[in-house]
Amino acid sequence: MFIQTELTPNPATLKFIPGKSVLGDGTADFRGKTEADSSPLAKRLFDVDGVRGVFLGSDFISVTKADADEWQHMKPAILGAIMEHYLSGAPVMAGQEGGEAASEEHYDPADEETVKTIKELLDTRVRPAVANDGGDIVFHGFKDGVVFLHMRGACAGCPSSTATLRHGIENLLKHFCPDVQEVRPV
Repeated sequence: MFIQTELTPNPATLKFIPGKSVLGDGTADFRGKTEADSSPLAKRLFDVDGVRGVFLGSDFISVTKADADEWQHMKPAILGAIMEHYLSGAPVMAGQEGGEAASEEHYDPADEETVKTIKELLDTRVRPAVANDGGDIVFHGFKDGVVFLHMRGACAGCPSSTATLRHGIENLLKHFCPDVQEVRPV
């Protein structure tokens, strides 16, 4: 099994590509070992010293480290944990239901058409681009012209995430949705 690694814009996060499906559909974000009970793979990764976050995408795994730890010391252990997991035959998610938990969305039903356009733009133009960088951005709400987005995986805590939101996503949404005034992270 050959596992590729890629840098992400977030220096604290590395993207691991096992060459096999990870979740297929949806995503799962774990910010600590106590959250990882539903994923044998994530639990195994949190056993590696210094791992602070695990994000599972369709065909990749993003791992976030503590600031003080060095990738050169952690990377071999992470690669080993991923390889052991796939060789064990265990599912990525317990029961393999996996995927993204339905997040609660907040918006006025009168804004349904605007929200539909926002979600379509996020799904077709934004999410594929941020998935390439090992992350995800999920719609959380819309109120008074402000779009609220949840940043996950490599996007959470990334130094360039503010620029991505302001100059990339906000401009895109404003262009196609005149009702959008601003984009904010949740």
